[in-house]
Amino acid sequence: MLALIPLFPLIGFLINGGWYLFGQAPQGRQKASSKVTGWIATFFIFLSFLVSALLFLQLFSMDGEHRVIQQVVFPWIYVGALKLDVAFRVDSLSTLFTLVITGVGTLIHIYSIGYMSHDASPGKFFAYLNLFCFAMLMLVLGASLPILFLGWEGVGLCSYLLIGYWYTDIEKAKAGKKAFVVNRVGDLGFLLGMFMIYSTFGTLDFETLRSVVGEFGHLGGAIRVDIEAVTSICLLLFVGCMGKSAQIPLYVWLPDAMAGPTPVSALIHAATMVTSGIYMISRLNFLYSLSPIALSVVATVGALTAFFAATIAIVQKDIKKVLAYSTVSQLGYMFLGCGVGAYSAGVFHVITHAFFKALLFLGAGSVIHGMHEEQNILKMGGLKSKMPKTFLTFAIGWLAISGIPPFSGFFSKDEILWQAFSSPSGSMLLWGLGALTAVMTAFYMTRLFSLTFLGSPRFEEHSAHDHAHGHDHGHSSLGVHESPSVMIVPLQILAILSAIGGLIGIPHMSWLEHWLEPVIPVHEVAAAVEHSQTEWLLMGVSVFGAVLGIAVALQLYRSLKSPTALAEKFSTIHQAMEDKWYVDEIYDALIVKPLQKFSEILWKFFDIQVIDRIVVGFGRMSLWSGETARVMQTGSIQVYALMLLVGLIATAGYLVYVWV
Repeated sequence: MLALIPLFPLIGFLINGGWYLFGQAPQGRQKASSKVTGWIATFFIFLSFLVSALLFLQLFSMDGEHRVIQQVVFPWIYVGALKLDVAFRVDSLSTLFTLVITGVGTLIHIYSIGYMSHDASPGKFFAYLNLFCFAMLMLVLGASLPILFLGWEGVGLCSYLLIGYWYTDIEKAKAGKKAFVVNRVGDLGFLLGMFMIYSTFGTLDFETLRSVVGEFGHLGGAIRVDIEAVTSICLLLFVGCMGKSAQIPLYVWLPDAMAGPTPVSALIHAATMVTSGIYMISRLNFLYSLSPIALSVVATVGALTAFFAATIAIVQKDIKKVLAYSTVSQLGYMFLGCGVGAYSAGVFHVITHAFFKALLFLGAGSVIHGMHEEQNILKMGGLKSKMPKTFLTFAIGWLAISGIPPFSGFFSKDEILWQAFSSPSGSMLLWGLGALTAVMTAFYMTRLFSLTFLGSPRFEEHSAHDHAHGHDHGHSSLGVHESPSVMIVPLQILAILSAIGGLIGIPHMSWLEHWLEPVIPVHEVAAAVEHSQTEWLLMGVSVFGAVLGIAVALQLYRSLKSPTALAEKFSTIHQAMEDKWYVDEIYDALIVKPLQKFSEILWKFFDIQVIDRIVVGFGRMSLWSGETARVMQTGSIQVYALMLLVGLIATAGYLVYVWV
């Protein structure tokens, strides 16, 4: 049954892709075909969810030591000592990811049926969605690094296809290209790390690698000799994570990924691609735990990314851009947890984040749909009464990501903060950055919620002006509407999961931590853990910070006469934050433009002056030799006979000369 999990979405991709390529419906039936293709794609990803659930139940019935199922599909690479099969493996860690990918993925597919109902080529869109899920399932189910890498590259390809889905818009096409190129930078690090693993340990299979590394761990001399190699491997693999999971300095592609359809944003940012780096580090925890330097880098980069992205999210106007930078920030939290050795806490936040971030993105899509493609939160407001179902579900996602108990985000975020404080590899600085980021998260999410749903409608003023000038853009109060049930039902299911999902990781009786123990050993915490009052105190500080951020934002944006008043008052710092601290401009000046200039020089001088002249020279030489040879083709038999005679005499003379 294991191979069926990735096989089902692959079948959906082939059916919808074939329909798009060879069986396009007539224009009059286009709307109906969007429902058909959407339900086909949804059916196959749902089948994967059912199989994942059955395998989870099967694993649940096993004891921890033997909680693993592996299937070899076919032999793949047998070269010298390298022997690799296309094999899938499900255990305590991968089963959680398959459930999230297929479960949340199914809800996103259902939502897409309504959201993409007016798209011109629904077969292509749903084929891409199924292919994306297939690649991500390959990534988490692969029994070896090369299989994981196939899925790793597959989600990179699918992100390019989906982000640039509306490729006729040049900006959207550029966003897809940017995601593809930036991820290739990270993937180079991943490849080098994989090569080093094979050269150091002689295997790329996860289980064999784990046993080999365990043997190294028992040899004091060997571990001292190879610790630098292990550190290099971990850092190179983390470069891949920086690209795929959008960490400093390779995070710049993810906010631009908002160019794709909103369901794509939910799929990439919540349940699939961006969590692949967390999965890879958690899978190789036995390697990272050998290198304190690598763990320190992971934790530091994660904490800095979380804080940096939060500062940008505070001032964004686009509803999807706020959530995009929020995703970058939350991914930083996950890496902070992994970096202090609390891999289970990082995985816990992956799960809760999948619930509330998918809910928030799909809720944002519902708002955009109801507002007739308007994405500027400064032109919203008062949607509470216009879109009550979206409002209620979005409110749960807002409270969850803000860290308000008992919603899911509180438990996972607080666990990471506690581990950052109490773990031997943690520090007060890491905890402080995480806690400050939590306050900022509550603030900017409350700003988003308040400007979108609360207060008086600001779109009525715009529509009245437009209507007076004969330009009704559909933003009148009568035009704003609630989304259809096919979009609302997934929101309601995700809202329930966001509300109760944190119960699997309640501190000191965490089911999740014990479930993951066969793959991720229980994290050893510092002696300070014994003093429960410290934990309760820090938990209280965390909740107080979240409440403070919410209260300040509500009071601030309720009292402002204009949503742009703060921007005008603090124009310099606000502009710098809105322009993302000019990171894209710096990259453009230091990397992109010099590369373009260098390429232009190579093109104009080397390509045209050297390569083209060589190619043209060969062509002219062929032309000259042909023209010369044509002179001898007279058509006269006597001339040909004479030339033949001359040739025979010359040959005979040469042979006589050699013989004498």
